[in-house]
Amino acid sequence: MKKVVCHVRDIEPGEIKETKLEKKSIIVCRTLDGEFYAFLNRCIHQGAPLSKGMLCGTSAETDRLGDYQYVKEGEVLRCPWHGREFDVKNKGCMLAHSKFKLKNYKVEVENEEVVIYK
Repeated sequence: MKKVVCHVRDIEPGEIKETKLEKKSIIVCRTLDGEFYAFLNRCIHQGAPLSKGMLCGTSAETDRLGDYQYVKEGEVLRCPWHGREFDVKNKGCMLAHSKFKLKNYKVEVENEEVVIYK
């Protein structure tokens, strides 16, 4: 099954769009480099609607004790309830525990339309 979600220009880089696939709420994320990713609109922790979250980056340690750098800008989906962070470019894996991940969906761009597949 496939569904046309929108036109490419309807989701700007760094934005999230909520849609339905059959009866499930799905989100489509567009990273800053223009790539599209789709996930079930439900945090695996306590079911928060990820459509209310944000695409952002995260901090990472450096070689210098106490120093951090901001990384993965526009590639991290942050849960609105408890701040869980998921790497959209890595199949929705949780940053803190990569063995946990969001349910993801295949996304293609066909004739300038964003299409998700079940």
